[in-house]
Amino acid sequence: MYLEDLKKNGDFLTLTRNNEFHLPASSFTLDNGTLVEVLDTGVIQFTPSGRTSKDVVLSSAIHGNETAPIEICDQLIQSIIKGELALKQRVLFIYGNPKSINIAKRFVEENLNRLFNGEHAKGDIQNPERVRAEKLEQYVTAFFSDVEEGRYRCHYDLHTAIRGSKNEKFAVYPYLHGKPWKKQQLQFLLSCGVNTVLTMRAAATTFSYFSSFVFGADAFTVELGQVKPFGENDMSRFAKTKSTLSALISQESVEYKQFNANDFELFQVHRTINRTQEQFTFPFPESAVNFTGFNEGELLATDGEVEYLAEVDGEAIIFPNANVALGQRALLTVIPMEVSDKFI
Repeated sequence: MYLEDLKKNGDFLTLTRNNEFHLPASSFTLDNGTLVEVLDTGVIQFTPSGRTSKDVVLSSAIHGNETAPIEICDQLIQSIIKGELALKQRVLFIYGNPKSINIAKRFVEENLNRLFNGEHAKGDIQNPERVRAEKLEQYVTAFFSDVEEGRYRCHYDLHTAIRGSKNEKFAVYPYLHGKPWKKQQLQFLLSCGVNTVLTMRAAATTFSYFSSFVFGADAFTVELGQVKPFGENDMSRFAKTKSTLSALISQESVEYKQFNANDFELFQVHRTINRTQEQFTFPFPESAVNFTGFNEGELLATDGEVEYLAEVDGEAIIFPNANVALGQRALLTVIPMEVSDKFI
């Protein structure tokens, strides 16, 4: 059985990579009383023996080539299993797409982060990512549902972006359907080294939106820098993120810096541009970074015979990718916003 090696070295990442599609469920208890449950390949749950108040989901490798978040989670998991980090909160770690980790690609057949909130069941398409999305929804559902109501829930889905960014680290706040945004969550993100946040204006099929919409969790897609291969990440650049996540799961409560609106750069999504034609191009070079701004009237994208022009001065690009499948998002544009009474 794999458990003896896992107990000794805590290396759940290697175990996951060596078993891309399935691991039989199993469990053991650490010397400090924490219950460790391997639910599947890439899915491991920790339950401390004492009283807890928070249910925390930390996911990475929803895109397999985004290695820095994988390494952060690997270090945290090893520290927990080796007894170096004692938990005060329940936590579910997820490596989303093990096969895509091994081939160093965003995905195998289909973008996993477009398949949540039931999207995996639509149409007649069948592939490993759709199977995985359904399973991950089930694991998160069980995790949030297996305790009494009224507990605090959060889900931080950790990523790195294809392109560089004027703002190296930024977070995407899912659409809240009229509920207020939380200043406390901005303070948490700032503690992680993330001072740039963009707010979504519509429902999505991302993992973080699923947890936010279905379970009311504080959930974010957190972009921690640019994609790099394993071994090329400067992990010192993620020290704030790792220490803040460690505190979140190892302390009963965490105090953050007093809220100051001047600490943050906030944006709201202005529009989504989907690729609908084979001939889809951007006028800007591959080196153009996220948050590059355009003047009103400047060309942003060409989709067949349709040209998309900047509608306002300062309209900035996020996640440009001309190679997405037809019908999928090729570009988000954002405009600055201020902290308002919609934040509590």
